[in-house]
Amino acid sequence: MIRTYPPAYPDPGITRQVLSENPDLMVVSFRFEKGALGKLHSHPHIQSTYVMAGRFRFFLDGKEVEIGPGDSLVVPSNAEHGCECLEPGELIDTFTPRRDDFL
Repeated sequence: MIRTYPPAYPDPGITRQVLSENPDLMVVSFRFEKGALGKLHSHPHIQSTYVMAGRFRFFLDGKEVEIGPGDSLVVPSNAEHGCECLEPGELIDTFTPRRDDFL
């Protein structure tokens, strides 16, 4: 079954939209305006982040890296992470298992 999910606005300058999901996997688009902050947080899900567009300063377990289009990284379960948008863009995140808090 194909389903359309409405956008959500979790923080200023950020639009989140679930693209697809099932209990084992979820794909989510995050669109960022310049200067928007993905606050430091952690969760039990394993996360993969792919940069579709833009530039981001990404924080992962006390380390900092700048990432841009075509870059990706994996966030282990319970690792503290977040980002700062340096140039407007979009991240595609996958989560396993699904983030039920996004539904």
